[in-house]
Amino acid sequence: VQLQASGGGLVQAGGSLRLSCVGSRRALSGYAMGWFRQAPGNEREFVAAIIWNGGITYYADPVKGRFTISRDNAKNTVYLQMNSLKPEDTAVYYCAADLRPTYGSSASWDFWGQGTQVTVSS
Repeated sequence: VQLQASGGGLVQAGGSLRLSCVGSRRALSGYAMGWFRQAPGNEREFVAAIIWNGGITYYADPVKGRFTISRDNAKNTVYLQMNSLKPEDTAVYYCAADLRPTYGSSASWDFWGQGTQVTVSS
């Protein structure tokens, strides 16, 4: 599986961005998908995940109620809608895929995209 993340950028606090992650070489429909982020000097942290059919989603506490993960298996794409952005959301955001991940643990995910920078100004 190859993953390509996009959609990052610079936005003011309170604004919105939508990240996309497109898969290639293999259909993503059998995989759980996740989003992680890493700020400078910090470890990579879990943001959100969605099971293979979109029926169950998981969120880290800091983003609950503001971020929404979704997927379109027909388009081999996973999305992360980010609303009410805060400066502390500034990080490089990575998408990941795995057949049976431990959702909150970055070490358990097998496939990663290259990352897209999100910067939120105050």
